[in-house]
Amino acid sequence: MLDRTQPDSSLNAEDVASAGVQDHSAEEKQVAQGWRPLNWLKRAGQFFFALSFSSLTRRIVSLNLAGLVALVASILYLSQFRAGLIDARAQSLLVQGEIIAGAIAASATVQTNAITIDPDRLLDLKLGDSYGGSDDYSPLDFPINPERVAPVLRTLISPTKTRARIYDPNGILLLDSRNLENVLRYDLPPPSEKPGILERGMTSVRTWLNRGDLPLYRELGPENGNGYDEVGDALKGQKRSMVRVNSRGEVIVSVAVPVLRSRAIHGALMLSTQGDDIDQMVTAERLAILKVGGVAAAVMIMLSLLLASTIAGPVRRLADSAERVRRRIKSRVEIPDFTRRRDEIGHLSGALRDMTNALYRRIEAIEMFAADVAHELKNPLTSLRSAVETLPLARNDTSRARLLEVIEHDVKRLDRLISDISDASRLDAELQRQDAIPVDLRRLLTTLTSVANETKLGHDVAVETRFEGRGPTDSLSVNGHDSRLGQVISNLLSNAQSFSEPGNKVRMTCRRVRGEIEIVVDDDGPGIREDALERIFERFYTDRPHQGFGQNSGLGLSISKQIIEAHGGRIWAENRAGPLDADGAPTVAGARFVVRLPAL
Repeated sequence: MLDRTQPDSSLNAEDVASAGVQDHSAEEKQVAQGWRPLNWLKRAGQFFFALSFSSLTRRIVSLNLAGLVALVASILYLSQFRAGLIDARAQSLLVQGEIIAGAIAASATVQTNAITIDPDRLLDLKLGDSYGGSDDYSPLDFPINPERVAPVLRTLISPTKTRARIYDPNGILLLDSRNLENVLRYDLPPPSEKPGILERGMTSVRTWLNRGDLPLYRELGPENGNGYDEVGDALKGQKRSMVRVNSRGEVIVSVAVPVLRSRAIHGALMLSTQGDDIDQMVTAERLAILKVGGVAAAVMIMLSLLLASTIAGPVRRLADSAERVRRRIKSRVEIPDFTRRRDEIGHLSGALRDMTNALYRRIEAIEMFAADVAHELKNPLTSLRSAVETLPLARNDTSRARLLEVIEHDVKRLDRLISDISDASRLDAELQRQDAIPVDLRRLLTTLTSVANETKLGHDVAVETRFEGRGPTDSLSVNGHDSRLGQVISNLLSNAQSFSEPGNKVRMTCRRVRGEIEIVVDDDGPGIREDALERIFERFYTDRPHQGFGQNSGLGLSISKQIIEAHGGRIWAENRAGPLDADGAPTVAGARFVVRLPAL
């Protein structure tokens, strides 16, 4: 659609120059509005042009048309229809031949006014004998008279498109309907005229379609009627039909029937179809099929383009969006939403959107992690730099020892930070590379409890573990990585011991809650401030007022949450309620960390 605030690109440049202004006049606006349908048509044409050059569209259209072409080609072959036509034509020719042969036998006669007398036999007659003519003469032995037969043959053959030939008992041609006057004429091309390329191509195709295993028809001489198998069989008293193909690829159906009179064979009648008689009927059927196939092809192409537009268009938009995400032209690229479609395109769109959102969250997390790391490393480095610069200026051994203590503290803090940062950065890759296996939490927690009670990590706080269930054989297994799950439990126990007073106990309970395994770690410490219950799982966040600054990196609980979420579980912190104080408000009896993992 044209923008009304811009000059119409369809106007002549000389008109714009003569106007000397950028705004449209009223007439120009009307012209611009008149070109809007053309712009819509242009955009529609560009859409179909781009769609037609799509690889997916070409494949859909090609495959659909290939099936249609195979169907039309198999129908065009028309083998059964053609065979039925040939059989019907042969049967009709046989009936027609028998009728014509009977008529010929009835019309063929000897000369009744001519009597042949043998004088020698007449002298040998005895008393009472009668003269019966020559020994070679029989009232049934008469030739076919062409002059008598020709009018009958002309009358019977004229209404049909059939060629008739009559052969005598020796296979010599007596009559041919082609040579009779006033019968059907065959318009054959002049012998000297060569067929064109198109005609030769059509002839080759027709010959290939019609030939099959049919013999080739050849025109034999007038004295070689026995060369036709059907004529030879007819002269023996058997009727027969033959199907051949001529040099032009036309089907020739011929039949031969004997000419009988008083059970004596006096010749053979051969009837054959015109060259293109059957082919014209088959061609007419093929043209009708081609018309239907053309309409079906047009409909199929339109439906294929419509189908391709519902597939190729959304896929192209998704691909373009994915390409923009890769190049990151914008700060955040939105993947087109096709999730309302209940098909694979909708599923693909949803998967790409989820993947892109996860990618952006990961990028943001990496950027935040890098900023947090830079910030956390900057503090000890600044302190270390100040101590190193101040060390040469120390006036006595006490100041120098205090500066060296600060340097040692900052170096340990940097080492601890770098170790935790390295562990956190390779955690995702490690969890992706390793295959998850069944982990028996009963055995894992028992082992960790023994290690915590033996080492106590500088805290005189024991750990007590209890498994709740119907029996010691109840399954408390999850699918995951035992080393990383052990790291989470060890971190929770260590935190609980560090916040507990000497002589107290840390209690760990493991139970099955419906389809999950729940691990609860309780301590009797001061608890967690309400505003810090969520923040304690953030990176580099520490809330230890009873310890000196820099003793912890603040990554332990963040790494623990990352591990639990990678296992499909949840982790959260809460305060245990204690007795009411003097004002009736509940007190805090200690902190509680809850971990839930999907059970096997």
